[in-house]
Amino acid sequence: MRPVIMATVIKAAPKVGMVSLGCPKALVDSERILTKLRADGYGLSPDYAGADVVLVNTCGFLDSAKEESLEAIGEAIAENGRVIVTGCMGNEADVIRARFPDVLAITGAHQYEAVVSAVHEAAPPTRGAFVDLVPEGGLKLTPRHYSYLKISEGCNHSCAFCIIPSLRGKLASRRIDAVLREAEKLVSAGTKELLVISQDTSAYGVDTRHEPRAWKGREVRAHMTDLARELGSLRTSDGIAPWVRLHYVYPYPHVDDVIPLMAEGLLTPYLDIPFQHASPNVLKAMRRTYDRDRYLALVDRILEGVPGIALTTDIIVGFPGETEEDFEDTMRVVEQARFSSAFTFQYSIREGTPAATMEDQVPKEIVQARYNRLIALQERISLEENQKQVGREIEVLVSTGEGKKDTETHRLTGRAEDNRLVHFEVTEGSE
Repeated sequence: MRPVIMATVIKAAPKVGMVSLGCPKALVDSERILTKLRADGYGLSPDYAGADVVLVNTCGFLDSAKEESLEAIGEAIAENGRVIVTGCMGNEADVIRARFPDVLAITGAHQYEAVVSAVHEAAPPTRGAFVDLVPEGGLKLTPRHYSYLKISEGCNHSCAFCIIPSLRGKLASRRIDAVLREAEKLVSAGTKELLVISQDTSAYGVDTRHEPRAWKGREVRAHMTDLARELGSLRTSDGIAPWVRLHYVYPYPHVDDVIPLMAEGLLTPYLDIPFQHASPNVLKAMRRTYDRDRYLALVDRILEGVPGIALTTDIIVGFPGETEEDFEDTMRVVEQARFSSAFTFQYSIREGTPAATMEDQVPKEIVQARYNRLIALQERISLEENQKQVGREIEVLVSTGEGKKDTETHRLTGRAEDNRLVHFEVTEGSE
């Protein structure tokens, strides 16, 4: 009697392609969407041709970002034809539909379930017991050595130039035990550097009254300092502490509480503290809730408590009503604060913001000229601050297969603990 061979035929899983635009917070949204889809049995396609449906995660922060998003949607439709749009520009569905009537679905920012449902409808999933498991840390779109850790959505500020509250809503903090659990999984999966992100990291937990949660046998508050302390105590499987870096830290009084954590080595010696402008008149018009003197006093305390720290910031040039004297105020603060780097922006009108209808819009040629002067100043300061590092011995994180500058000098590139870019030479054969 011949044996009967039973075979199980597994239908090929549908594949999803992803185009992710915008800030790191949007990248985290993309990772979460793909993790859920992978758990539902979908495969991932690295190109348009192999995808059954393509997701485009858009950015709507600036007009230039909106145009980039529309171009990406157009390319996806031309190359594949089956496109789902999500992200910040999803709030402008009428604009997208007018230009691309064939998109399958449009959802707004961090609407994960709506995106997944749209994918299910466009390319029904193949379910079964033979689907690969999702990695413990979820699917990542960053290199393996670092991960973004998003701790909240939205923002409670009402800055006159910013559209984010309209796009992403009011502050909504994640439970601290959920954040720490995610961080622990990321570190166990190989993450060497955790980048803490949100719209306003300093405000973490304000909306929940800093609700405490049980973690490792004790209660921990949903508060920036508690979070930083716990993240700094994480260890990899071989006992190494990952680098923990805080981004988007608004200059609130409790920022002082993280200074000793950096001094103790629980956090990297780096802080990103936006100040946008120095002029009292412009800050008031922007609806920023601090002033130049308080900001500089905080900078002085940080520099005193953590010598050699790298400070970065955001600066806007050409806000409505900005005078030459106002701009010179900003230049003086930049000179005094000695930022290691700065994210500088020319003000542009954003429909739906209070600043869009303000009088005294600064002519573009004046904005450009001031912007050029600011860039020149910051480049000089960055060079001078980098030159202070010459002669120091520092630890540098280099990603495998990345960082090679050229084959003749064997110069590699990596990041120092303070986030400075470091170029260094290695002897042949030692890589």
